[in-house]
Amino acid sequence: MNLAEALAVVLGLISVYLMTRQEVWCYPLGIVSVFIYIFIFLEVKLYADMALQVFFIVLQAYGWYEWLYGGEQKSELKVSRISRRIIIISIVFVVFATAIVGYALHQFTDAALPYVDSFLAVLSMTAQWYIARKYIENWHLWVVVNIGSIAMYTFKELYFTAFLYAVYLGLAIVGYREWKKELSAEYVSV
Repeated sequence: MNLAEALAVVLGLISVYLMTRQEVWCYPLGIVSVFIYIFIFLEVKLYADMALQVFFIVLQAYGWYEWLYGGEQKSELKVSRISRRIIIISIVFVVFATAIVGYALHQFTDAALPYVDSFLAVLSMTAQWYIARKYIENWHLWVVVNIGSIAMYTFKELYFTAFLYAVYLGLAIVGYREWKKELSAEYVSV
């Protein structure tokens, strides 16, 4: 599993770096990385994370399309801020989905960390949807996900993956700064 994990890490790093730069090639590399992680998480019984990877493949394809054609008149999507309404819906979704998925994993599987794994998976789904829509707030969610993931993967002795999430944490900070520059420039030019 170490070679597969290392390959997924390298592809994941490149993909997230490209996201910080708003390069659309982040998506095909991201799809390959998350596909590999499906098998890694199956092996270590992190089922919510395994299911999350399937969801990520769908969201990667959606984001790929949105970044190219999701703007006005099918143009390139621009960085924007999320509405208060979507924030409230997101909070409700994260709370309820975490409870439901965590309970199901706890009751019906041998999941290692059912509620922690579920929370990080659900928050990751939300963050991935935010990034597909180019909401700058995605980076805030990724900071929380990355900190929690570092702890969980270290506990499960997935050290390459824990390292990956430590780098992702740094990239989330860089991504926020880069996207904020574009958002500020758009508001100045309006």
